[in-house]
Amino acid sequence: MHLESPIFLVLFVILPLLVVFLRWQRSYAPAIRIGEVQHVGEIPRSLSVRLLPSLKILRFIVISLLIIALARPQLSQSQERRFAEGIDIILALDISESMRAEDVKDANRLETAKSVIRDFLKHRESDRVGLVVFSGESYTLCPLTLDYTVLIEILEGVEVALGGQLKDGTAIGDAIATTTNRLQVSETPKKVSTGRIVILLTDGENNAGSIAPGTAASLAQSLDIKVYTIGMGKEGGALIPYEDTTFGKRYREVRTYLDEGTLKRIANITGGRYFRATDVQSLRHVYTEIDQLEKTEFKVVDYTEEKEMAAYFLIPAVLLFGLEVFLCNTVLRKIP
Repeated sequence: MHLESPIFLVLFVILPLLVVFLRWQRSYAPAIRIGEVQHVGEIPRSLSVRLLPSLKILRFIVISLLIIALARPQLSQSQERRFAEGIDIILALDISESMRAEDVKDANRLETAKSVIRDFLKHRESDRVGLVVFSGESYTLCPLTLDYTVLIEILEGVEVALGGQLKDGTAIGDAIATTTNRLQVSETPKKVSTGRIVILLTDGENNAGSIAPGTAASLAQSLDIKVYTIGMGKEGGALIPYEDTTFGKRYREVRTYLDEGTLKRIANITGGRYFRATDVQSLRHVYTEIDQLEKTEFKVVDYTEEKEMAAYFLIPAVLLFGLEVFLCNTVLRKIP
């Protein structure tokens, strides 16, 4: 606690001056003769008489409280406030037919990717995240949002080629163009967003779409958008399962091919990085590393809040003054 106007404390000199004045007044007060009383000390003193000095004490307390209130005591409370500067992230997920390949434990590539992305979202804070899916063409499933619960629900419903709604193939260039356009349209003020990135996961090569991956990457680079690329799948590819009405689940003799060269070139052009994921653990490690590279930034602002305390002295002063006036005119009233 400190005083905003400590100069008013000089008014405390009033108290000793008041004491001197009261003593002077008492010493020069006219004497009262009591004619028939032989022993003055034997005159009984009532409770009211004994309490008369308390009025002066009340007056001193009231004056002291008023002086302190004039000095404006304040209570300082130092606090800090954190301001999050989030990142805009578009997740580009390959949902082509090859993502049904079962070369990861207990699930196909798509389900594995969805599980890892779901965990990635749980570690984001104050970042706007959107979702773009692609096969032979690209499609925005969720624009940038802070509602991760809704985004996870949308992610859970993603299936290969959106159940036949999208053409088959792998249009990497179109996917990057779609994410770039989404980030450009939804650009946020710099004081809110500290960066814009794309995390593109695919298990194939660009064999569809109308935009070349290099062209799309150059466009992203010109808009200061980094693209992190993830190549998913084991060396040599994997067989793709299908349902046979007679024999049940079978596998096609078609192997997937991952074009790592194109993915590395996209990352290099945009200032991102290329990662290779061959199983669940390595894919989790990839997203963890990206999480460390693209952390939400926080600014800490220290500020001091001043709380006026004058009322805590002024209110008791008024109440005590009122008590003094009441006593002076009732039980402690003096006869002139």
